[in-house]
Amino acid sequence: MNNLERFGWGPFFQDQLPSLPPLPVGRVLFACREQYRIIDAHGEYPGALSGKLRQEALDFPAVGDWVLYRREGELSIIEAVLRRKSQFSRKEAGRRYSEQVVAANIDTIFLISAFNQDFNPRRMERYLVLAWENGAEPVIILNKADISHDLADAIKRMEHVAPGVPIHALSALNGSGLESLQPYLTWGKTVALLGSSGVGKSTLANRLFGKDIQEVHEIREHDGRGRHTTTSRELFLLPAGGMLLDTPGMRELGLWNGEMGLAEAFQDVAELARACRFRNCSHDGEPGCAVLCAVEAKRLAPERLQDYRKLQRELSFQERQVDQNARRRHEEWLKGIQREIRRIEKER
Repeated sequence: MNNLERFGWGPFFQDQLPSLPPLPVGRVLFACREQYRIIDAHGEYPGALSGKLRQEALDFPAVGDWVLYRREGELSIIEAVLRRKSQFSRKEAGRRYSEQVVAANIDTIFLISAFNQDFNPRRMERYLVLAWENGAEPVIILNKADISHDLADAIKRMEHVAPGVPIHALSALNGSGLESLQPYLTWGKTVALLGSSGVGKSTLANRLFGKDIQEVHEIREHDGRGRHTTTSRELFLLPAGGMLLDTPGMRELGLWNGEMGLAEAFQDVAELARACRFRNCSHDGEPGCAVLCAVEAKRLAPERLQDYRKLQRELSFQERQVDQNARRRHEEWLKGIQREIRRIEKER
């Protein structure tokens, strides 16, 4: 298995093999509409789901997953998906309340913003909640430092919403500051690039790879937005070791199961909340609220608490919707059973 270590294989996955069928192991490099590309110690192959996995799986393979497969000619038929050590999930875009796994088995997430109209510390809070919740270490990348007029102030503003999170300012266009990212891009580690359209993810991916692996388009001058030059999630093997995952720009970033991530992203609020009189304090007028006292004493910015409440409300609403959907599916399942019973009784 040593040849797989470069792709991120390790003891967490190795320990799962004794309880699984004795099949070859590979990692999913690309996944789109049940079309897959898999890499193993011998090369890359197109992949497809087995009929059994398609029927029984609650969640199909995502980019970054480790899978067991069997060969049918040039095609690798995926028979099983190994348990993930981490994943980046969001609410599926649109009105449906279901989970979309963006990437699996990620060690570090580069959360990319840019020194243009995209610069938005408030949006970064949302990214951080999802990153912490899903088990990957977040790192904030402030791209396009070559056009920044006040670099120190922008970094300070980002530090305010991301205490303790590493922040690196660089320019993917001219290459300045890229050396600060090398400690994350080591042998066997997987890094994902996440951010909205126009922040320079594809340009950064090309820089880190050393050649053009992704198409790059100019952003619009009036609003700093870019077209989706990356249209699907794809994992690349870096020449110096490690794996790099590029993703399309996200215009919607709905939270999904983020209670733990919320506490991590808002550690300052969580620390203060420990001193509240009531364990379930909502920090919205209760007596003995240490968080509100900190706001009044100017030790916590009101905007920080406002953002915390907003994300907390969104998570609570999403949880209720998921519970309703689960209850509705269960009721439909019961009705189906009852219809089948009535049909059998009539036939008797």
